[in-house]
Amino acid sequence: MASAAHDDIDVLAKAKRALPHDYAPTDDEDYMTDKQLNYFRVLLLEWKKSVYAASEGTLQSLQDGPIREPDLNDRASSEADWGIELRTRDRQRKLIAKIDAALRRIDSGDYGWCQVTGDPIGINRLIARPIATMTVEAQQAHERREKVSRDS
Repeated sequence: MASAAHDDIDVLAKAKRALPHDYAPTDDEDYMTDKQLNYFRVLLLEWKKSVYAASEGTLQSLQDGPIREPDLNDRASSEADWGIELRTRDRQRKLIAKIDAALRRIDSGDYGWCQVTGDPIGINRLIARPIATMTVEAQQAHERREKVSRDS
């Protein structure tokens, strides 16, 4: 079941390759110009298209697979593969929701700004993770708070 091997990074890299190569945002420009926002909109739409393409493979493999295997080992293996496929499909569904939220932030003018501090997230972080909603520092603080509350 090959679609389980597709992770977010591979699909994002595929989306980036589909972008026109005549422009890439840099730190030297004014922050969140129309040109940059358009770049990220196209990137997010390409990423979404790539995720949908990968999810079609997941759905197809789930539909093609046999429901019951006569051998217990084969059945266990098939069920494990199906579990992986279903988790992959769930991750893809959640990623689509995050991409849609980022597109809404572009439309509302909030894209690229930290939802916690209001500071710029940064071009390099957005290129690496276009759905980012926090600066690296705010994200690290959030993860520390999560870890502390989990450990309590």
